[in-house]
Amino acid sequence: MSRIVNTDQAAAWNGYEGTYWAENQERWDAVNGGFNEPLLTAAAVGEGDRVLDVGCGAGQTTRLAAHRSRSGQVLGLDLSGPMLARARDTAEREGLGNVSFEAGDAQAHAFTPETFDVVISRFGVMFFADPVAAFTNLGRAVRLGGRMAFICSAEPGDNEWLQAIAALSDLLPVGDFGAPGAPGMFSLADPDRTREVLSAAGWRHVTAERVQAVGLWGRDAGDAAAFLLDSGPGRHLTGQVPPEVQGRARQKLTDILRAHEENGAVRLRSGAWLVTAARP
Repeated sequence: MSRIVNTDQAAAWNGYEGTYWAENQERWDAVNGGFNEPLLTAAAVGEGDRVLDVGCGAGQTTRLAAHRSRSGQVLGLDLSGPMLARARDTAEREGLGNVSFEAGDAQAHAFTPETFDVVISRFGVMFFADPVAAFTNLGRAVRLGGRMAFICSAEPGDNEWLQAIAALSDLLPVGDFGAPGAPGMFSLADPDRTREVLSAAGWRHVTAERVQAVGLWGRDAGDAAAFLLDSGPGRHLTGQVPPEVQGRARQKLTDILRAHEENGAVRLRSGAWLVTAARP
């Protein structure tokens, strides 16, 4: 792995959180897969394009880009060893010869200059300690005239799963999920701030379009509640309260999610920004 500057993120994604995501790859893809088509359409990945997928996780978007690129090479970059192992295994089983995966921190990774035609990311660019430095580094990796498209979280109120978690604030130390502009899930939730970051990093023609997708979170309310509370953030919250309070929180979340049960599944709406930019 190349030099790591986002050390806290590396620790999380190579610990419980990364293992949980890798073990539940299909479930997370069912949650976030509704953003794939808008992302890849905006990125305009075509025959022969060289593509970099930042924060690729278990590699669904990387593999989809590889299918579109066909003869072009596609690289998935991520901090998480467990998720990269899952990504490599899935790509090998699918027989994709034009895709590879590498461990690295996009903020400091030593990319060969002007290697890629396009950068993509699905929820993989919100956690940089220094976003201007990170997007500057990504800009160096893209050829002149190249492009970037990524999906990042919109504000918490536009995400039904976060609203459900927020409703547990009487039982769990939920907090405010972080503010737009601050490091974390919502660092790019303010599109004006995102334009400032990308412009400072040398990108031009920045656009931000609000998009929504409905994700599949579980087969019923109990299954979805367990999935949410056993994830890294959920586990962090429940780990701060006694077992009896954990049980009450799980039951309350199950009750909340029953309103979203339909046709044998729990579906929740998520809001995001689809951001595009070009390298002049």
